[in-house]
Amino acid sequence: MTAQIVDKPWGKEIILTTSDLPYTSKILKIDAGHRLSLQYHDQKLETLCLISGEVNIIWGKDVNSLITEKMLPQTGYTITPGTIHRFEALTDCQLFESSTGEIGTTHRLQDDANRPDETEEIRNSPNRGWSEK
Repeated sequence: MTAQIVDKPWGKEIILTTSDLPYTSKILKIDAGHRLSLQYHDQKLETLCLISGEVNIIWGKDVNSLITEKMLPQTGYTITPGTIHRFEALTDCQLFESSTGEIGTTHRLQDDANRPDETEEIRNSPNRGWSEK
């Protein structure tokens, strides 16, 4: 299987698994100075590990108690459903993600590209509904 590359406003995802598997593995390439949505998943469970670069993880159970931590290499960061989170690249960086399948909705509380929540329908559209303008 050839990896699927999905362009994102913050960089790109390289999806390493096929959609028929009960899990997903991917590499997130985040460009320096960019960040992912402030978001939470209603079903998805994920663990991420810093491969290269410098990145902050901002996370917590509610928007009033978010903490910011500089991610350490070779360390797993597990995000359970309902946990609010965001990654903010200090330099170009790469994260490895292993998760349950791409299920449920990703609820975006803030998004620098003003993208809507990611539903199953949007997830199955080209570039997951995002296009550069």
